[in-house]
Amino acid sequence: MVFPAFRRSVRLAPLAVATALLAACASNGGGTKPSPEANQLYAQLDQASRGYETAVTQARAGNTQAAQKTLDASLDQLKAAAAHCPSTPGCDSQRFFSAFDRLLRLKDGNFSLGDDLAAMGDEVPEGSDSGKTGAASLPEAQRSVTLLRGQRLSQLIAMNGPVKAALEMWLTQWRGNLMDAYINYQYLRYQMWPEYQKADLPEALLFGILAKESGGKVHAVSRSGAAGPLQFMYATGLRFGLTTEDGFDSRFDPAASARANAEYMDEQLRAFNNNLELTLAAYNGGEGRMRRMVGDNTSVSLYDPTIYNQLSQETRDYVPSVLAAAWLFLHPESYNLRFPRVDGAPGSVVLKRPASLTELTVCLGSAAGMTDGWFRTLRNLNPRLDPQVSQPAGVRVMVPKVLEKPYEARCTDGPWPILANDLHTAVLPVVPPSPPPPVSTSSRSSSSGKTRSYTVRRGDTLTSIVYKLGCTSVQEVAEMNGLNHQHIKPGQSLKVPSCR
Repeated sequence: MVFPAFRRSVRLAPLAVATALLAACASNGGGTKPSPEANQLYAQLDQASRGYETAVTQARAGNTQAAQKTLDASLDQLKAAAAHCPSTPGCDSQRFFSAFDRLLRLKDGNFSLGDDLAAMGDEVPEGSDSGKTGAASLPEAQRSVTLLRGQRLSQLIAMNGPVKAALEMWLTQWRGNLMDAYINYQYLRYQMWPEYQKADLPEALLFGILAKESGGKVHAVSRSGAAGPLQFMYATGLRFGLTTEDGFDSRFDPAASARANAEYMDEQLRAFNNNLELTLAAYNGGEGRMRRMVGDNTSVSLYDPTIYNQLSQETRDYVPSVLAAAWLFLHPESYNLRFPRVDGAPGSVVLKRPASLTELTVCLGSAAGMTDGWFRTLRNLNPRLDPQVSQPAGVRVMVPKVLEKPYEARCTDGPWPILANDLHTAVLPVVPPSPPPPVSTSSRSSSSGKTRSYTVRRGDTLTSIVYKLGCTSVQEVAEMNGLNHQHIKPGQSLKVPSCR
């Protein structure tokens, strides 16, 4: 149950200030025997924590006025105790950090602590989710967002060293990737989230996997051949019904991929007795290998040396990265993170004139405030369409609902579609092929000048083909086939050297 009035008025600033003060004294008093003054601060910390728990209970019961009063008093007390810790002999700030972490878990899906820095003075309509991000912005009941097998997802995420390190990566070097993944997911959400919801799996977990696997790029293909927004290997995809129909690999279908992922997670959670970390490790490193490592001891921690030391570095990084992204999805405001507001309501347009997705991207420009353009979103929502191929008038194209009016205004008539088509149909000069390079005995390219044919498969790139065939020159293959911008498509026959 959501409590709008309570949720709207509660602010995170007191708790955030408390933790900021603690950050300045993180090393203070760690190995010193607590003084009587420190014990007094610890007692205040315990009292504040109990008050916070009481506020949550009152909010759940619908007593919002009492909940607000109790919460304000508890946060003020926590803030005051934290402020005195740096100057108090023997005061261990780690106890305050631990309390903050536990309160975040307690808060999890029950109500949202808003962000004072951006929302101060804003008037939000009763019951509105405007201005909130992450799990707090979602219209569904929070239970379906945060529960996994009857346990709160936050309780299953150990806030250990690897997860903290991953949190820092998402908040720093990977921050742009996290934001892109969030935006991509919001437009795909209406297709993907229902599949997780049916399986009673938490949405934050779906986002965490999506963010780490593909960043929400529906057509992503890894070097190992994993494909789609959730990166299924071909054989695993087949096992969960991701087949190829009419030349389309359904691993690239967001809804089908989410359904298959939910089924996989459900299967592996049963196999590993609901051990989420082991299940994620199986998704990345292979369930057979994980089952051989774990044996019958499914309660073992992933970070137990007998397990952790056998994992590949990729899997060691993968599991905490997924969990950290899921955690940030639930608690962005607690890490000074603001996800952008995205209106992901689905819509569609019926083309009134022939156009490709690339042409639509040009004529739509930055409509609805999308400064990076709409190419990725249009590709994600129309995975079966080649973005370079013009679709005839009358074809229905899926778009976010916010683009329906801009399409009518910009892409049906006037200068923009004409400009877009002119750019799209530009003809590049034909450069005659260069003479073959002199043959070197140390080269891995053909030593006989013989060629062979290769049929392009879905997911292939010119670089991956050259690497697969043991050749050394992408440019050579491009020139042999007169390719512009190295653009290839499934089913195309290429002439390639007989490389060794």
